[in-house]
Amino acid sequence: MPMELVQTWVLPALLGLGLAAAAGLRAFLPLLLLALAAKFELFGVDLNERAAWLGSDVAVITLAIATVVELAADKVPFLDHALSALGTITRPVAAVIAAGSVFAGVDPVIAAVAGLIIGAPTALAFHAAQSGTRVASTATTGGLANPLVSIVEDLLAFATVLLALAAPLLVPLALLALLWLIWRLVKAVRRRVAVRTTP
Repeated sequence: MPMELVQTWVLPALLGLGLAAAAGLRAFLPLLLLALAAKFELFGVDLNERAAWLGSDVAVITLAIATVVELAADKVPFLDHALSALGTITRPVAAVIAAGSVFAGVDPVIAAVAGLIIGAPTALAFHAAQSGTRVASTATTGGLANPLVSIVEDLLAFATVLLALAAPLLVPLALLALLWLIWRLVKAVRRRVAVRTTP
């Protein structure tokens, strides 16, 4: 495979995939980490010309505030469910922006289309998995474990972005493993709920 093809399409697609998966868990954290990587020239991140605003001071400050608000609100009962419902819209949008912005070497319109193709479905898949986990947690603990589940999701989103930035080639394997673990967890919790409710 020619190196130019890898640099222009394969690595950005894998990076975008990782960012989109993390955005399915947290809308603003992946954008903030991407903005910081671009601003401080970390991990060789190069943004598309239309996404250069992500590396600006205003974007970093705004995303930092939005991230803190999102992470804090997700630890509060009832607010976490409202945030999850809102996330059905905000998380795919954030994923499209993040995924499209890393296609630096292509036309901005093509980058936007690539971001849409990679970002939206990936974020929706991980958002659905996260929602299933949260519903299972609420059903088994009455919501008491939700803040702990939220912290685990924060850490997973953070780790997924770092992996995508540092080693994008490992992203597909990591995401498959993560989805499998979430699926097993939800399945186990639902089985436990079914046993408890069986007369």
